[in-house]
Amino acid sequence: MPTVSGADAPILLVDDEEQALQSYELTLRYGGHPNAVRCQDPRKAAAFVKTNDISLAVLDLCMPHLGGEELLALIRSARPDAPVIVVTGENEVETAVRCMRAGAADYLVKPVDPPRFMQAVTSALALHRGYLRLAQAGTAENAAVPGAFVHIVHASEQMSEVCRYIAAIAASREPVLITGETGVGKEMAAQAIHHVSRGRTPFVAVNAAGLDDAVFADSLFGHRKGAFTGAEARREGLIGKAEGGSLFLDEIGDLSHASQLKLLRLLEEREYFPVGADECRTTDARVIAATNRSLEELLDPARFRSDLFYRLRTHHIHLPSLRERPADVAPLSEHYLAKASAKFGKPFTAVPGDVAALLSAYDFPGNVRELRAMIFDAVARSGPQRLDADVFRAWTRATGPVDQTGQAGVRDRADGPCCPLPTLRQAEEELILRALEQAGGKQSEAARILGISRQALNKRLLTRKREPTA
Repeated sequence: MPTVSGADAPILLVDDEEQALQSYELTLRYGGHPNAVRCQDPRKAAAFVKTNDISLAVLDLCMPHLGGEELLALIRSARPDAPVIVVTGENEVETAVRCMRAGAADYLVKPVDPPRFMQAVTSALALHRGYLRLAQAGTAENAAVPGAFVHIVHASEQMSEVCRYIAAIAASREPVLITGETGVGKEMAAQAIHHVSRGRTPFVAVNAAGLDDAVFADSLFGHRKGAFTGAEARREGLIGKAEGGSLFLDEIGDLSHASQLKLLRLLEEREYFPVGADECRTTDARVIAATNRSLEELLDPARFRSDLFYRLRTHHIHLPSLRERPADVAPLSEHYLAKASAKFGKPFTAVPGDVAALLSAYDFPGNVRELRAMIFDAVARSGPQRLDADVFRAWTRATGPVDQTGQAGVRDRADGPCCPLPTLRQAEEELILRALEQAGGKQSEAARILGISRQALNKRLLTRKREPTA
């Protein structure tokens, strides 16, 4: 194989089937990308990336001598700025999820549709160019709009990588999918994406949970006067208000299949019809979607359209939970302490050592949102002299004193090997019950505490009631 480096780095094609390589290379040539390197032996491909720059790798999963997932890990390690598109002959959800979590930019199933292939290639190359711009600028903060990441308070490498990725996709107009547990800061990440890529243009957010198809279409696309009973005036719709800017769709995983189809057309054609209108309208608003559902759930065709999923995740950001990035607990605590102290007029300037130790030992099922609520509650309830550690102990259900290392904080939900962790369903039920208790039974207030819509909370409560108790 030739040695290639520099700005004109090639696209590396790896597949043990010669016919597949020929098809990929021909599609790339017709798409204006003649600079491709073909390789039938994955071992040679692994050696190639160690000494040569590449702009993109397209690799098959099932190959002799070296598996595609192992080769994916090698490429991501040797060339972290080069996106990888994985191709496989089997449409297996578990495999797709593993590859995405390992850093694959896209996942295609054979036989590969040429337009879909080129769409994946175009998006991946745009991401590569973004990383090159960052390398030339030095840091994500230098390359991006000043202040874009000021609200993403962090000290962890995981969140630094998120900031670098956001800066890298700034020039793209393609959709972005943000995944992560409830409370990790998905809307904050969406605002950073908007700030970097669209500046001072409109940022319009809508919570998709609990919206039926008619309400979703009317909210998003608007309607003309007289479109239905009660439509006494024209409604612009949120996509119209987001023109030139960004439309943020939160809890996208709860959309009905009918609404998913409407959204797919908007993404594919950049066109939409207001309710009751005969003429379509176009939009250049960038769509940013977020969900707390897992990738496995989104890849289940019974729940979510696969074509919409892959269209939304042209760019994908996964925000790790707070327990996965403990380095962020301290700076976030200080950040929210300063905000709460200013709001309540109390002179707290630093988190006491015993409180910091307790927080470092807590696993934060509610993530950053729970940390914020905990600190605001503690500041409001504490006297003017000192932040009350007992407020934090009550919140985390800790018992006994906490030393400076945090090792003595023991919650009544033990974490030892003899006491298994609760299931996700059990944890969700516990959070809902705690929120309802804190809100005095008021569902709207409980939904606010949990960071979800009233409709989403009501849906979860109805689901629990329908489940058998035996």
